[in-house]
Amino acid sequence: MVQQVTTETTTEVIYPESDGQPMADNTEQFAWIVKIKENLEILFASTTDVFIAGDLFWYPVQGNPNLKQAPDTMVVFGRPKGKRGFYLQWDEDNIPPQVVFEILSPGNTLKEMTKKFQFYQHYGVEEYYIYDPAKNDLNGLLRSGDSFEVIEEMNGWVSPRLGISFTLTPDTLEIVSPTGQKFLSPVEIDQLRQQERQRAERECQAKEAALQELEKERDRYQELLAKLREKGINTDNL
Repeated sequence: MVQQVTTETTTEVIYPESDGQPMADNTEQFAWIVKIKENLEILFASTTDVFIAGDLFWYPVQGNPNLKQAPDTMVVFGRPKGKRGFYLQWDEDNIPPQVVFEILSPGNTLKEMTKKFQFYQHYGVEEYYIYDPAKNDLNGLLRSGDSFEVIEEMNGWVSPRLGISFTLTPDTLEIVSPTGQKFLSPVEIDQLRQQERQRAERECQAKEAALQELEKERDRYQELLAKLREKGINTDNL
């Protein structure tokens, strides 16, 4: 009797970290992606279990590397910060990103955006924000059960998860943190930092000048007392 032995082989599934496509189609789109992502990083810097990423592949289903999206910015509550080459949901306590942002560019097609909409809706995103800087147009979708509902009025809207507010001015979108801090570009943040440093330096210089003047006044007072004593005047009660 001959026993046939079958050897089971497991094919390793490769989950690419990149598709070779650029993160943005133009400078304005890139600037908005950076602004939103980095300001959210600042907002949640002290919260250890909020993971934020930009243009990172999110794979929701193990074994299916073709099923993926890379939101311009995504926020995941309940997952630790840290470096990642991709977001494998099954390795992250099966927690999907709760908030995603997409910044539109002329290269975005209706087919592409419809695919993203269906993906985010199906795989558990709670808040989905889409901004078109060329048209200064902001749209938002909020999860209701198994589907998205359009947020009818985005001007003044406050994100339930993030606590940030959105205001559309005639020229641009303003995003403000729960503490009242406006989302700024890296250059604007650096300018504020420099202004604060200059203000602190001016205050320090003013304090040093005041101390020096106080020291001079004390010296003059001591000189006056010495002169009075020379004239035989009792200065003990002065």
